[in-house]
Amino acid sequence: MTRLVMKFGGTSMADLERIRRAARIVAAEASRGKKIAVVVSAMAGKTNELVAWTDGAGGPGEGVALSDDEYDVVVASGEQVTAGLLALTLRNMGLNARSWMGWQIPIITDDAHGKARIEDVPGEVLGAAVDAGEIAVVPGFQGVTQGGRITTLGRGGSDTSAVAVAAAMNCPCDIYTDVDGVYTTDPRIESKARRLARVSYEEMLEMASLGAKVLQTRSVELAMSQRVPVRVLSSFIEPDADGVLPEQGGTLICDEEEIVEKRIVSGVTMSRDEARISLIGLSDRVDAPADVFTRLAEAGVNVDMIVQSQSRSEGAVNLTFTTGRRDAQRAAELMRAAQTEIGFEELRVDEDVAKVSVVGVGMRSHAGVAQTMFKALADKGVKFQAISTSEIKISVLIDAAYAELAVRALHSAYGLEAV
Repeated sequence: MTRLVMKFGGTSMADLERIRRAARIVAAEASRGKKIAVVVSAMAGKTNELVAWTDGAGGPGEGVALSDDEYDVVVASGEQVTAGLLALTLRNMGLNARSWMGWQIPIITDDAHGKARIEDVPGEVLGAAVDAGEIAVVPGFQGVTQGGRITTLGRGGSDTSAVAVAAAMNCPCDIYTDVDGVYTTDPRIESKARRLARVSYEEMLEMASLGAKVLQTRSVELAMSQRVPVRVLSSFIEPDADGVLPEQGGTLICDEEEIVEKRIVSGVTMSRDEARISLIGLSDRVDAPADVFTRLAEAGVNVDMIVQSQSRSEGAVNLTFTTGRRDAQRAAELMRAAQTEIGFEELRVDEDVAKVSVVGVGMRSHAGVAQTMFKALADKGVKFQAISTSEIKISVLIDAAYAELAVRALHSAYGLEAV
């Protein structure tokens, strides 16, 4: 008895015709004897509309707080609509299908409304239903607290829902989206990008956090911790006249040991969602950086790259760090409000920057990866402003105007082009 979780994103649920196509894909898998649970996102653009409605309900000039539990009641409804529509469509095709709300399974989360984290998904009830021949359709992005209140998981949360359900049912997870797999870089930037047959959990986690939009970061973290095999596939396919799906390789996210082809670098990513904040003339006292980053951490501001350099002022340094654009204004306000206590002369904020990264598990055992990166950028006249590294990635902050040039140069330098 082979269980399978299938997940369809917002573009795959955008209208009734696409929902019907998703239903045909589900039916094709069911005809192969698979016992299926389907996790769905809201129709493309619907969540933004619902969020705007909650903002409007706050009154003139006021928005509803993301942490409000009624906010979750509203925005969770988008996925409930598509779950019901897909279940209806499957029934009209003669299949045994039923929608399951997050509270019915239940998908238990903490009470951090708007950005809840999954704590438990008992798999017995849903598993018994699919084993009995029912296609269970589950709205993604939502759960329920121990107290019975609806929660939502934050943007991209349907990916996390799908992996959590797959973990609970002890089965693989196929994620259908608007691309046919994970590529060495964004094909819209580099036409020679190629699809990767397999990517390790660690590589996918880095790529997702560094700008690749294929999977949500938390879903990859969960897949890695629970060892859930995840395939990324295109939803823009059609079963043939006999209801058989065409062969499509997609990309398998799996353990590093399962990858036969050993690569030094697997991909190049780019993120424009970056801002650089510089504290000029920061006091050179030993606890000044700790003071800065403690204040940011307490405010929930995530910091990535950090560079400290000598200031022109005697007894002072310049401290530069990067954060996401959405956090930049809050970070700047925090720093300005505490300027006297922290002790710095000037604050500068630059949002005209981008982060370009190379990722690959082969970096652990190969020398010269950094040299190749910096030479490729130097050959194109691209200057970097900050660097951060891990075992399997190197990221540089550069002027946004050079971002796509840098991606193409690095893609070529590491020999990632399609043959």
